[in-house]
Amino acid sequence: MFSYDDYREIIRIIQASGRAMKYPEALNSDSFVIMRHDVEYSVQRSYALSCVETEMGFSSTWFFQITNNTYNPFSRTTKGLINKMRDAGHVIGLHYALDGETDMEKVRAQIPEHLRIMSEMLGFKVDQFSIHRPPAAALAANYKYPGVINAYQDDFFTFAEGVTDDTVLDVKYMSDANHVWRYGYPDEKNILGHPKVQILTHPFAWCEEGYDNHDNYVALMREKNIETIHSINDECKDFKEYLDEFLGAQ
Repeated sequence: MFSYDDYREIIRIIQASGRAMKYPEALNSDSFVIMRHDVEYSVQRSYALSCVETEMGFSSTWFFQITNNTYNPFSRTTKGLINKMRDAGHVIGLHYALDGETDMEKVRAQIPEHLRIMSEMLGFKVDQFSIHRPPAAALAANYKYPGVINAYQDDFFTFAEGVTDDTVLDVKYMSDANHVWRYGYPDEKNILGHPKVQILTHPFAWCEEGYDNHDNYVALMREKNIETIHSINDECKDFKEYLDEFLGAQ
């Protein structure tokens, strides 16, 4: 369910629908299918998944955090991958993390500031955002700013309490959160059966093999360990003689 072949089938259905759009196009449309990605842990897996889309002549929207402990969006390596994605036609946005903030008016003020920082550091305008693990209060706030897209604004997302797979909403929303598809799987029935659709994936969950949650976690940790080893070696050569030893242990 989380292999690249599974993902290709989802993209194939979206392409066949003729309704594939990004947020600005969908804003004034009565019918759309939006594919969105929130980047939580692995920029490398995000880039790899974006290449699957690119190979199919498809592009989508990728939201990156700027306060994440597991990657730095402004590092030379990550900026390089982000620019490659952007050059391929993908849209880069902010994945805003509340980081414990519970005052929704403070959140309202922080989001434009984070967009400004991200734009300045990446060297291009970032004017779209999604909220990381949004509480009900953040969804209900329906944040809107001039010239800015919120993936959860009411044009693209229908907020309601107690939603189940069978709840009828203006926008059909499906998410692969926690390695489980929430509110339905993006098959032909769910994609073609609703005029407005937003699909969210978390790229760290996807790989060529399509692991279950446990095996995916093991593979992801191994990849992150190798990434850390190479990052340390790139920064300094203090541990150069141990490089093969640690890489061999992974």
